Amino acid sequence: MYTILAADDEKEIRDLLRLYLENENYQVVEAEDGRQALDLLKQKRINLCILDIMMPKMDGYQVLQEIRKTSNIPVIILSAKDADSEKILGLNLGADDYLSKPFNPLEAVARVNSNIRRFYQLGAGKESVSQLHVRDLTLDRESCTLSRNGRPIELTSVEYRIMELFMEYPGKVFTKQQIYERGWEEAYVIADNNIMVCISKLRAKLDQDPGMYIKTIRGLGYRLEK
Repeated sequence: MYTILAADDEKEIRDLLRLYLENENYQVVEAEDGRQALDLLKQKRINLCILDIMMPKMDGYQVLQEIRKTSNIPVIILSAKDADSEKILGLNLGADDYLSKPFNPLEAVARVNSNIRRFYQLGAGKESVSQLHVRDLTLDRESCTLSRNGRPIELTSVEYRIMELFMEYPGKVFTKQQIYERGWEEAYVIADNNIMVCISKLRAKLDQDPGMYIKTIRGLGYRLEK
């Protein structure tokens, strides 16, 4: 069971998050100020943190900076401030996601699920090697490049993240939701044709044979052939 820290000085917000997250089988611990949040992070094994910006004693940005000194757990910033500059500041300080108040609790749960899945289940929380090799493909994480038999293949940022996911687990079938959340780095809420178009473009860049590398598993998703 994953443990979520909900840090907010408004009890109503904490109660709302607890209700919906516990309904998703998460364990929830609460903090009403930044100092208490840091204490809980030291005392317990927290898997994801939801941080309000405007908290007493220490604000969310300060807590986030302290977290990033020792941990890379997912952090979702929660704030009534919805200006782009505030979001950018939080992301630059190391936040993984952002929710503006007032928020839909179902969206909050979706973002928690997305970050938990990406970090703990899709390998983002594991120590990574600098290069991935599958057949004649090489993905270099330091230069963010993909090559086939030494020949560079030009990728968009979304295509790169999807190929990184496939090459981390060759032969594993990934659902459209898993692919979307890794590639576009946001919660998958509605089905669209973005994934299909992106896979089609990747296949064309990899080889003329559409099924040589990325195979469609009907009714399930896609996998990279070993």
